[in-house]
Amino acid sequence: MVHSIELLLDVDTESAIRHGWKALSDAGLRSPSLSSRPHVTMIVADGISPDVDDKLAAVLHRLPLPCVIGAPMVFGRSPFVLVRSVVPSMELLQLQADVNRICVTYLTPAAAPNTAVGQWTPHVTLARRVDASQLSRALTIRSTTRDIRGSVVGLRRWDGNKRVEHLIS
Repeated sequence: MVHSIELLLDVDTESAIRHGWKALSDAGLRSPSLSSRPHVTMIVADGISPDVDDKLAAVLHRLPLPCVIGAPMVFGRSPFVLVRSVVPSMELLQLQADVNRICVTYLTPAAAPNTAVGQWTPHVTLARRVDASQLSRALTIRSTTRDIRGSVVGLRRWDGNKRVEHLIS
């Protein structure tokens, strides 16, 4: 499993994303479990040392940071991953660059290329393993297309092996 550093959303934004997950699930799509936590992944690696947590606390003063959960996007080839874009403001891009800089020596072996500075596409996952016939249905669900204005309010390190979040504080 992978490890990641992730941004956490404010309560209202998180609730809106969960509402979208439920609507997609009700429509027969495979959405994240309602017990999962909506997030924006900033960096991914096979391993991330817990020693980075104290170093990452240095960026917390920049939060909360406004964000817009925008248009739906599709990743991959069939089956697809359906996501919502997170509009990449200058502040958000700078935060991601700084998190990458802080994490570089704590990663095993290195960050995934799609989370490298300049390659990152900020997003929130809506559904996985979506086939082409499900896409049109998914895009008619209002909660998957209407912009959500909110904020990112926290940072966590996710240990995918143990399925445990470590809040950065």
